[in-house]
Amino acid sequence: MNALPQPVVRYLASRAIDGPWRIAGNERNDFSMAVVIPALAESATLPATLDSLASNPPKLLAETLILLVINQRPDSTGADKTDNLHTLRQLAAGSWKRPGLQLAWIDAASPGRELPAKDGGVGLARKIGFDLALQRLAYRQSEPLLIALDADTLVRPDYLPALHSHFRDAVAGAAVVPFCHQPGSDPAHERAIARYELFLRTHLLGLTLAGSPYAFHTVGSTMVCRATAYARAGGMNRRRAGEDFYFLQQLAKTAGVAQLSGTVVYPSARPSARTPFGTGRSVSALLAGDAAAVLFYPAACYSLLGDWLHLVSEQLEVDGAALLQRAGQHSAPLADFLKGENFPAIWDRLALNHPRPKARLKAFHDWFDGLKTTRLIHHLCAGPHPRCQPHKTVPQLLEAAGLPAASSPTEQLAALRGHQGALP
Repeated sequence: MNALPQPVVRYLASRAIDGPWRIAGNERNDFSMAVVIPALAESATLPATLDSLASNPPKLLAETLILLVINQRPDSTGADKTDNLHTLRQLAAGSWKRPGLQLAWIDAASPGRELPAKDGGVGLARKIGFDLALQRLAYRQSEPLLIALDADTLVRPDYLPALHSHFRDAVAGAAVVPFCHQPGSDPAHERAIARYELFLRTHLLGLTLAGSPYAFHTVGSTMVCRATAYARAGGMNRRRAGEDFYFLQQLAKTAGVAQLSGTVVYPSARPSARTPFGTGRSVSALLAGDAAAVLFYPAACYSLLGDWLHLVSEQLEVDGAALLQRAGQHSAPLADFLKGENFPAIWDRLALNHPRPKARLKAFHDWFDGLKTTRLIHHLCAGPHPRCQPHKTVPQLLEAAGLPAASSPTEQLAALRGHQGALP
């Protein structure tokens, strides 16, 4: 049995999943990495994902648990349940084995093992996989890694080497892997996924220009963290959508999130209605002709966000009322938002509890987190800076970042992929 570090022991005792789920197909408990892949009716896509993983170096594959979480809720469709049953049969028969691949799976689909109807979804499926993988890792000289991937995502042969290399020297306990969506199936599909990815990349650029500590992509198939960072962050949440956003936000507060380099993952571009928002839902709406489904945030929103974050960092000794008043000089809607969040009282309490400037600024960013950042941007968009078409904001942000001008969405996407380390 592995000697588990205390953060992991405490997490397993207090926060880990409790249920009928167990790992099947592999008995080892000496892995240095675990790739957790939730799968709901993915028998058509999983083989290609496994093939791409199997292209990685044999030495690292031998150290890496590939853990599939075959999952459904009781209210899943009959077709999804049939597909999951087929997947479980294929796994049990050894049909999906790959040379060198340390494959295992969790049955969260059979009767008595299904996810609960209330909160069963991708967040819970990821949590089940991560929590059970914790006790299959070897806590030796280097910290083992927990890696999130999706069942329709492809990786490169340099995927595991890049992760291993990054965390050998990384300060932050978590990282995100560069991504690039797979091509669309036809020109209309290609335009839809390109627009959605351009929105994601433009938003990241805006957050980066504003100096936000939450300037990183929140795409589920790109998340990686050390096992102890996972435990200290309280583990994965159970959300049916947005689980990646909230998980990475918590990791940013407790361990730090860095941008990894040296590889790229390729999520699917397919339309889907499984979640209320995200890639699949947005692509579906765009393909249905709803051009307003993916509107962009104006550059002014990021400029105001940057002004606000800079103001706080430069005025750490000022009280909450004075900070609010100075924020109002930049923007009345910004001040209105802060009033609604009870900022003056919050700030004064932070100042009392954190007398040192560095600790106070950290506490501020823990409070004014990724969610509040998004809510501020939405507040500004509902007021003087409404959402807009990409041609009204992308060129401004590219110019502000010192990137070459690009007139077409295709050129803009290529420029941002290059800037953000995600060339296909």
